[in-house]
Amino acid sequence: MSGEVLSQSEIDALLAALSTGEMDAEELKKEEAGKKVKVYDFKRALRFSKDQIRSLTRIHENFARLLTTFFSAQLRTYVQISVASADQIPYEEFIRSIPKMTILNVFEVPPLDGRILMEVNPHIAYAMLDRVMGGRGSSVNKVDNLTEIETKIMSNLFEKAFSNLRDAWESVAEIDPILAEFEVNPQFLQMVSPNDTVVVISLNTQVAESSGMINICIPHMVLEPIMPRLSAHYWMQTQQKERLPQEMAALEQRIKLTQLPIIAELGSSTITIQEFLQLDVGDVIQLDQTIQQPLIVKVGDIPKYIGQPGKVNKRLAVQIIDTIRREEENDD
Repeated sequence: MSGEVLSQSEIDALLAALSTGEMDAEELKKEEAGKKVKVYDFKRALRFSKDQIRSLTRIHENFARLLTTFFSAQLRTYVQISVASADQIPYEEFIRSIPKMTILNVFEVPPLDGRILMEVNPHIAYAMLDRVMGGRGSSVNKVDNLTEIETKIMSNLFEKAFSNLRDAWESVAEIDPILAEFEVNPQFLQMVSPNDTVVVISLNTQVAESSGMINICIPHMVLEPIMPRLSAHYWMQTQQKERLPQEMAALEQRIKLTQLPIIAELGSSTITIQEFLQLDVGDVIQLDQTIQQPLIVKVGDIPKYIGQPGKVNKRLAVQIIDTIRREEENDD
């Protein structure tokens, strides 16, 4: 049976038909148990899987934390931003859901095609504007009468804020957000066709005493090239790739040419700060080992060899006579 609500007269007629035998209750049960037809609205085509929506939610939870830090530093007041929801809806439905006059920031995100919309509730936008101008963060909704100075300040603030999306998206795409358009009337804004699917991430925003929503609208065409990267398989798969033989050979050759410092220690000694301050030219510091004992040779500050001092062609040299085993190295 359908999910429609019956009127009282329809209920009475149904009960009367059952009581007179015109309708059989068992047949109704069989019909109910049969295959149901699921209504599908082509205007609300689901282009994103639940897994991809969850990935977008995680990405923008990070974006919300970055925005909280950014606005707290810029406005020098209490700011709290968190993800409220992430839904896929037709673009036309999103436009109808936002205020008739609001703050709309349209961004291009090269190298991806298309544009992303950040809609800021006027109460939030004016609270931020008031703080930037030195006020207490009070909100006055007069978005239809924005002056050129107010428009410039707001657009600069939100352009800097949206640049944090670069860091939030770095795990799936390297983008460079650029503010392309600043608008206050949604009716003048047509990013995609009305029936195109968009993902809308709504952010609960608290600025001082004012609260409202910031909505991020991302069309399907923007995310389409990176859709595989939004799946759980992509997030869980290892990023390691097998190196080609020629790459391994080149890497081995570069390692062989790497220079390492080698130090032969003649010994060590411990003195007090007072003795150190009184040192003068000609003073002798007694080491903790004799000239008969072998030297410790370190490679990159790690003891590796045992050697003895000598000369080669009238130059000081150290002859390697043994290798320090792993157990001896750990004991040191």
